[in-house]
Amino acid sequence: MHYTTLIDVQALATARDRCCVVDCRHDLADPEAGRRAYAQGHIPGAFFADVETDLSGPKCGTHGRHPLPARDALLATMRRWGLHDDTQLVAYDAHGGSFAARLWWLARWLGHEKVAILDGGWQAWVAAGLPTEQDEPLPGAGTLTARAPLEWPVDVEAVLAAHASPDALLIDARAPDRYAGRQETLDPVAGHIPGAVNRFWQSNLAAGRFKDAASLRAEFDALLAGHDSAQAIHYCGSGVSACHNILAMRIAGLSPGRLYAGSWSQWVADPARPVAQRPTP
Repeated sequence: MHYTTLIDVQALATARDRCCVVDCRHDLADPEAGRRAYAQGHIPGAFFADVETDLSGPKCGTHGRHPLPARDALLATMRRWGLHDDTQLVAYDAHGGSFAARLWWLARWLGHEKVAILDGGWQAWVAAGLPTEQDEPLPGAGTLTARAPLEWPVDVEAVLAAHASPDALLIDARAPDRYAGRQETLDPVAGHIPGAVNRFWQSNLAAGRFKDAASLRAEFDALLAGHDSAQAIHYCGSGVSACHNILAMRIAGLSPGRLYAGSWSQWVADPARPVAQRPTP
């Protein structure tokens, strides 16, 4: 097995015993919701990944709501899931892949290429009539090693430099109303980084699954408008759903650029950083 972007439910059902499956269900407004959903039922053998702890580092108030975990801490978590260098990792959620994409990106940041998202997520698995369980698997004893990153983050200084460069392109993955500054429910300041374009992560989906590669390529080519995709910098509210756009660009055959992990929640922590808004139409 060697899936690096998406895997469908039938392929996973056939090979589930040879995969490390991780449930990434979450709710930003109710951080315990994912754990409750997992306890009620999950894909057999799946581990649970807490977005707030397993997939994020400690918060300090100036690095965003979901800072990247330390690489050694992330490695220890994945070893606890029983992950080895040759193991196929599969992440899923119930939110179109918006949280599972964070684990996909993090695994690639550790240099693990064999990681994919379950296309259609939990809903597709249940709709296919496939088995679920409530038991939690015992911790594994994985031997995964950290290797050269396959995805890279950038810090706020790089974003400030990109903001002043005509060659770079900032891509904001949040909903259009949040990008425009017309609504903000999670962060203290509304708006976007000046010069950024908006690609709402849900635009990558059709009926709960990722659009085909050709459709994604056409849409991202139009968004890039001649910019080199490798120079793109992706952000969202806290560095989670922006990973969805990075994954979609990989599916489209594009080099997606890098993730601004601190994202909007870090950007607005310093009132000296510029903010743009768009008036209501």
